[in-house]
Amino acid sequence: MIMSLLYKVTRKLLSVPAVLLRSEAAKDAELLVLRHENAVLRRQLTGPVRYEPADRFWFAALSGAVDRCRWPEIFPVTPGTLLAWHRRLVAGKWDYSARRRIGRPPTRAAVKSLVLRLARENPRWGHRRIQGELARLGHHVACSTVWRILHDAGIDPPPRRTGPTWRQFLTAQAQGIIAADFLHLDTVLGTRLYAMAFLEHDTRRLRITGVTAHPTQAWTTQQARNLTADLGHRTESLHSLSRDRDGKYSQTFDTVSRATTCA
Repeated sequence: MIMSLLYKVTRKLLSVPAVLLRSEAAKDAELLVLRHENAVLRRQLTGPVRYEPADRFWFAALSGAVDRCRWPEIFPVTPGTLLAWHRRLVAGKWDYSARRRIGRPPTRAAVKSLVLRLARENPRWGHRRIQGELARLGHHVACSTVWRILHDAGIDPPPRRTGPTWRQFLTAQAQGIIAADFLHLDTVLGTRLYAMAFLEHDTRRLRITGVTAHPTQAWTTQQARNLTADLGHRTESLHSLSRDRDGKYSQTFDTVSRATTCA
């Protein structure tokens, strides 16, 4: 980038006499080109001609003071090479790759230490509460950053930091959980059918209690009754039913589900 700015300043300085004394400045520029070419040749009498970055810089800068029609006669390289050197030097001004950092900047060590200290001294605080306390102290960090710091340090979410993990909890409670949802399929004639499905978490067994083209709240409630009859005495081991907020679930459906799951 420094080379690019220096190149731009040099071209500006060379363009000043070219405006005031156009003919004399062009002749002087041609003489400077020939002198520098002679210096390059003298420097490399025993080997092939190689142009150093300073040579490219000087030739490209002088090209602005010489009539373009005379470039093939004056310069030791082709006009295309001169333009390529010029573009490369100008492009360096907009190259910020050396100063660009990839990804999010790292969190300061002092902030990490403060997060871990707050978590250890307040076992019932979660990452959002800790993030709020940090904001009060003038440390503005994201909730996800606080969560990552706690996770990397091996600190589990509150309030069961010394208890089982979430996977262990689901494994222990899977026998009493059943989930309800709708499945749909399209027939050959284009009719869409909806099926009521109940999934037992412990055995991963899927129970289809009914299929209809027009599911309603009354029909959904009847499927909950069908599930009760299908499970029989196994309803004693169930304690919770999981469902989404679909409008086809009514309060009657929840009432029948509570009776089924003994909740």
